[in-house]
Amino acid sequence: MIELEGVPELIDPVMVAAFEGWNDAGDAASTAVAHLDREWKGEVFAALDAEDYYDFQVNRPTVWLDGGVRKITWPTTRLSVVRVGGEKPRDLVLVRGIEPSMRWRSFCNELLGFAHELGVELVVILGALLGDTPHTRPVPISGTTSDPDLAQRMDLEETKYEGPTGIVGILQEACTHAGVPAVSLWAAVPHYVSQPPNPKATLALLNRLEDLIDVRIPLGELAEDARAWQVGVDQLAAEDSEVAEYVQTLEEARDTAELPEASGEAIAREFERYLRRRDGGQPGQPGGHATADGSDSTAYLRDGPGGGRTRPPKAPKPEPETGAEAETDRDTDAGTGPGTGPDDGDSPPEE
Repeated sequence: MIELEGVPELIDPVMVAAFEGWNDAGDAASTAVAHLDREWKGEVFAALDAEDYYDFQVNRPTVWLDGGVRKITWPTTRLSVVRVGGEKPRDLVLVRGIEPSMRWRSFCNELLGFAHELGVELVVILGALLGDTPHTRPVPISGTTSDPDLAQRMDLEETKYEGPTGIVGILQEACTHAGVPAVSLWAAVPHYVSQPPNPKATLALLNRLEDLIDVRIPLGELAEDARAWQVGVDQLAAEDSEVAEYVQTLEEARDTAELPEASGEAIAREFERYLRRRDGGQPGQPGGHATADGSDSTAYLRDGPGGGRTRPPKAPKPEPETGAEAETDRDTDAGTGPGTGPDDGDSPPEE
């Protein structure tokens, strides 16, 4: 039975969820939800029973000292509520946890039970995947849904993905079958520097979420952290000529494909975000990862067991394309082509 005692009546609630694991390259998605929880001082009101969904040999509990008393924190999924102030206040139900080891259908049904009891109007699931994207360019963010009407109304891609999926994709489909509007937002993280944290990808997810649900999100020091992260990766790449050459190849491929971030629509979104932040006033108070082909991947700038750095594979330089082929490649690079969108919102291909 779901107990929701102490939770006030919510205003236009939106559920925002992220799960550590395969759907969370660079910890970008889970960090985004943690940021919302921290900035708006969320308080946990429910937690799923860890015994039901987790293999403790895969996700081990941790022991810590509290005033000399040893305590155990079990891996699980927790829910909290935050209120976003402003002219049009609304509540966010934040779901943050670890991709479950078992009983995924029961896991999703339990989360949907909370959504129903709280009157949630929209579920937004955040994810991050590894992709062939350079760290020097804007982070590609793709939004998908299984609902054709919702896709048209919110300017999203209708998912067409087929292949391996994770809890993000499963939860999105569970929402669809239950009649709950659901959207997945995916950030593409450079596969050659996938180790967490990745504040640049987290910032991009929060910016897209802000546009999607029309709220002003306080960013704190995240923008500065993102700049520092890029400078740090620049320095690492500069130390290895092959890595530097590979990054340049990715940059050329991205630029040739015409950055979606440079489109008129994206520029308009950025300007609207600027106006919202300028006029919004003070914020209210309260293992491996998925890749674009559905497989697992590891970081290239991470030091290997022998202390040496694994080098990225060389990619052929793109040749000019024309006609339908160029159009197809542009779609694919933007994360909107068939088989590349975060269709369920959980594996990279789904993006």
